[in-house]
Parts: sequence; C-alpha cells; structure tokens
Amino acid sequence: MQKMKIGLIQMGLKTSTDLEPAAIRDAMNEAHLPLVEQAAEQGVQVLCFQEVFNQPYFCPSQDTKWYAAAERVPEGPTCQMMQKLAAKHRMVIIVPVFEETETGVYYNTAAVFDADGSYLGKYHKTHIPQVAGFWEKFFFKPGKSNWPVFDTAFGKIGVYICYDRHFPEGWRALALNGAEVIFNPSATVAGLSQYLWELEQPASAAANGCFIAAINRVGTEAPWNIGNFYGSSYIVNPRGKIEAQASETEDELLVHEIDLDMVREVRNNWQFFRDRRPETYTRLTDGE
Repeated sequence: MQKMKIGLIQMGLKTSTDLEPAAIRDAMNEAHLPLVEQAAEQGVQVLCFQEVFNQPYFCPSQDTKWYAAAERVPEGPTCQMMQKLAAKHRMVIIVPVFEETETGVYYNTAAVFDADGSYLGKYHKTHIPQVAGFWEKFFFKPGKSNWPVFDTAFGKIGVYICYDRHFPEGWRALALNGAEVIFNPSATVAGLSQYLWELEQPASAAANGCFIAAINRVGTEAPWNIGNFYGSSYIVNPRGKIEAQASETEDELLVHEIDLDMVREVRNNWQFFRDRRPETYTRLTDGE
C-alpha cells in the first residue's frame, strides 16, 4: 500500500494588526516553528499551512498598508525559511503566502517545496471574491496557473485556495492532471460558509476520486471582527468521508495517514472519468 502522512496546521493570529506586516510575518513564522518540529517528530511527509498563514486575513480592509505584507516566491524570507525546513526534515511543505511578482502586482499564492528542499513551483488563487468583508480584488490578481500538479517525493498533490473551493471545475482540472491529494488552505468565518465547509470538499473528493485536505484558521481578528474563523481543518477521502478533523477553536497540528491506493480503487469502482462527456459541456467555457 502507498501511504502518505499529512500534517495540517491551523492557527490564530498572535500579534496586533497595528504592527507592521514584516513584524507580524516574523512573529507568525516563529509561532509555527514548534508545530513544524512536532510534525517532523510525528513523521509527517506533507505539511500545509492555512491561507496567507503568516499574516492576518486583511481583506476586510482596503488599506494599502497590507501591500507591504507581500513577499517574493521563492526568494522571500518565508519561502527561504520553509525551504530549509523541508530539506532538514525530508518533508514536503506547502507555503501559502501573499506574493509580489513585480512592483504593484500581487497574488494569493501557495509555494510547494519537495522533501529535498527543491522548489517545485506555485499555484495562484484563481477565483477572487469581492463582497463585504472579503475585498480580495483590492489585493489579489486572479491567477492563471493552468492547474499545476506537483510530483513530490510522496505523491502527486495539487492546491486550490479558499474561495476556489466553490468552483467544481478546478477540482476536476486538478484531478484530471493527476492530483491524488488536493490541499485547500483557507480563511473562512462562521455563517453560510460553515455549513458548506463539510459539504463542498467531501462532495468534490467523491466526484473526483481524490483526497482533499482543507485548512482553516481559528479565532477572531481585530479591528475588522468579521466573524469567527472556525478551524475544523480536516482530511476527506475519495469516498467523501472525513477521516480526521481538528477542533473549531484551538491552534492545532492535525496529523493523519492516508492510503493513496484508495484513489485507484474508487476511480475504478465509479469510472466517473471514463463516463464524463466533455464534448457536451461547451456551455461551461463558451463565455457568459
């Protein structure tokens, strides 16, 4: 059997948002280090953090202060630190950060480092919301990453970020490109999304015959206080069953081993990829 031990870290903000973004970044990076070490001690092979893991979720504002939170990928300080940790612990690390690709151009990004520390590439968040409390188009340019799948030392993985999860097409594209496990780092608060949290990803896992690992932060963040980030990070299998889940309120490292052979077993049973009819779906891509 081909196994993969996954680690997911959910965490609340550890500083005041009055601080400068660089200071917040350094404090949050430091706060994650003990959990990274715990993951290594428990034999985690693939580790993922929450969306923009080392900053507050600053999108309730439209404050240009937060442009200073953006880093280069993979040259920035956070990626450089995580790259070294990936090599040290022989661990694949997925690093969701606010990225600057050129002056004034920013993306919501996840960088992927293999177990030898090599940089495998990145995914840019594709779908960008623009509603009260989530003014993301003020900060993030929509990505066009062409659904990359990263062939890591422990298996083939994809990334889909937060609001992306509401769009089934991306899950399918990643699965068709070979993803066995798709990670969905998020920042989502209680309300309508909490009901969907345990509906959409399990449904997408079942529809695509893959594992999905969903990560959410915890707590509230002043001064915006848009709601409670409800944690509940989890790993769901290709049958749509949640196999492991974190709490709603606590900083937590969730560790769980999955059986990648289940991907082949479920796809052979259901044959959704054989029976799909893409030639009949042109309405999905013919524009508005």
